[in-house]
Amino acid sequence: MYEFVTEQTLPQYEAFVEGHPKGHFLQSHLWAPVKSDWQWRAILRRDEAGQITGAMSVLIRKMPGVPYRMMYAARGPVCDAHDRETLRELTLAAAELAKQCRAYALRLDPDIPSSDEAFIEIMKSLGYVHHPGDKDFNGIQPCYVFRLNVKGKTEEELLAAFHSKTRYNLRLSARKGVTVRLCGKELLPEFSRLMQETGNRDGFITRPESYFAAMLDSLGDKARLYMAFWEDKPIAGTLAVHYGNKVWYLYGASSNEHRNVMPNYQLQWAMIQWALETHCDIYDFRGVSGDLTPDNPLYGLYLFKKGFGGDLVEFCGEFEMVYNKGADLLINKGLGAARTLRRKLKQLRHRDQEQQHKAAVSVRGANTQTEETKED
Repeated sequence: MYEFVTEQTLPQYEAFVEGHPKGHFLQSHLWAPVKSDWQWRAILRRDEAGQITGAMSVLIRKMPGVPYRMMYAARGPVCDAHDRETLRELTLAAAELAKQCRAYALRLDPDIPSSDEAFIEIMKSLGYVHHPGDKDFNGIQPCYVFRLNVKGKTEEELLAAFHSKTRYNLRLSARKGVTVRLCGKELLPEFSRLMQETGNRDGFITRPESYFAAMLDSLGDKARLYMAFWEDKPIAGTLAVHYGNKVWYLYGASSNEHRNVMPNYQLQWAMIQWALETHCDIYDFRGVSGDLTPDNPLYGLYLFKKGFGGDLVEFCGEFEMVYNKGADLLINKGLGAARTLRRKLKQLRHRDQEQQHKAAVSVRGANTQTEETKED
């Protein structure tokens, strides 16, 4: 039977999610205050003996301009992927919740690999529409991630498995004097400034400082802010989360200056060490593009993460349960237009970046020719 989580059953819900192999911090009640503009509800499913077999956290948000809400279960549900009865009852509970809050649809993107065809077929049989993952970052959550298995490993074993260039850059960064410090909220203004600098450089919209503050406040010791310093100046930073059997690299930022001292290698190593200290199974580098061609602007991000070892994981994508087809059609038409505009803007940013790069190369070539002429 299913039930909605109450204040009394919240500890049971949290213990189940955090202890489950597929547990995810996005399914934790601790994530709810971070998404303060969403309503949070959660569902439990028990077997006949009263044991919990499944759980699902649902975020609910009113859509602009219409009297409907969307429900979203980020990286949910949490259960045995092939337990059809648990999945069926969680689905029934979500439908009841949709009636209560006038939701037009439920979206979820479980932590299940794309190779699990049995799970995908179960979800389809329950009425979900399957949206396979996008190779870029057009979904709510990244469909492709890089994960490093750290279970039972030592630092020496992990370092030995790194690409030789990664080990070299890690040592080079230390030799150049880069140090990493575990910091508190007092460094958030610096981190936010670096995030803005990174967003301007790489062409993405950044979160406000208040969002990162909410993360640290709500997650407590499960979230860490790492900052890299060079000559006592913060030049890069990351936000990481430890929950259950994983540590996630969530946000990263770096200055346009001093990139030659390689601070990001030291930061990644510090977060991997945290995963070892907390006896985790997985260190999750989070998103990469599924397009692994060298001319992809995001190929460098893939190579950076690949250098630490680990595996490319493709998730099964998103599943949607539609409760109101008319509202779904209306809202998705508007969302589709917004996504098209966002994609075109991204293409324009990439084109501008390529043109700036070509111009810089041309200027350097001209300067080189000038110097050679002077020498002649």
